Amino acid sequence: ETQQRLEVLEHCQPMLDNEQPLREESWDEAEVGILRSFGLMTAKPMLYVANVGEDDLAGEGPAAEAVADAGPCVVLCATLESEIAELVEADRGEMLADLGIAEPALGALTRAANDLLGLATFYTAGETAVRAWSIPADALAPRAAGAIHGDLERGFIRAECYHVDDLFELGSEKAIKEAGKLRSEGKAYAMQDGDVAHILFNV
Repeated sequence: ETQQRLEVLEHCQPMLDNEQPLREESWDEAEVGILRSFGLMTAKPMLYVANVGEDDLAGEGPAAEAVADAGPCVVLCATLESEIAELVEADRGEMLADLGIAEPALGALTRAANDLLGLATFYTAGETAVRAWSIPADALAPRAAGAIHGDLERGFIRAECYHVDDLFELGSEKAIKEAGKLRSEGKAYAMQDGDVAHILFNV
């Protein structure tokens, strides 16, 4: 293991001497694990955020395009976002519609970060609370259950799932069941981003 760590560092040294970010190299899974153990800054993925003026919300100006050319990028207007955040939800929707914006930038920023990190989000919902859980993209249902609690992964039986978009469209879990959109998924199911899951288990 020590020899492997040394070899990775010896590979890193000339790159860093030439001011080349380590993220630009194609590392295998073992090497990625070693790099993470060192916490090297240039090995970490990078997401750019272009803060534009209200006259360039689409990020089509030369400055925003220069940022987008550098790598994965989200365009937002921080001034506008702060104003939107202070509004009640009904007024927020009206303001977004007037500006031709589909949603506040937080959603786009979160999705971009998840994509960059290879993560997906699923939800659990009860009568009093809804929680979001981050998991590796394409994680199987038992591993997703383990993100909630280890016992759920060990005793996993199945997951009853529907997509959060179905909830927005149909309005309730009862309507989702009546529409036949509630799925029963087993251990081989790869969780999808936006799934809402009820985990059945026995320990």
